Amino acid sequence: QVQLVESGGGLVQAGGSLRLSCAISGPISSFNAMAWYRQAPGSQREQVAVIASGGSTHYADSVEGRFAISRDRDNAKNTLYLQMNSLRPEDTAVYFCNGLSYGPPLRQYWGQGTQVTVSS
Repeated sequence: QVQLVESGGGLVQAGGSLRLSCAISGPISSFNAMAWYRQAPGSQREQVAVIASGGSTHYADSVEGRFAISRDRDNAKNTLYLQMNSLRPEDTAVYFCNGLSYGPPLRQYWGQGTQVTVSS
């Protein structure tokens, strides 16, 4: 069974930084794309950043220039990261790791989420 486990969330002051990690385990060699999503209270889940298998990345306008998505597949660690700099109170949300496999069949995998709280 494929599992995604996030870590690295916490409480930080505005302007600070956090680095989220997502450890991937299970019978999958790689995803076609991996992403970070976030969901604030009362809001829909939104995609924050995505990285394709070829390495290309895309960011939501709200985090462009502040966040960086990367992955580490060396030594079988298979970990996804999100470096978050210049954090703002509006970045407060639960952050989820996501993996997409084209298959077929098309499948999505989610982690349980990690809370990020940015105080003003």
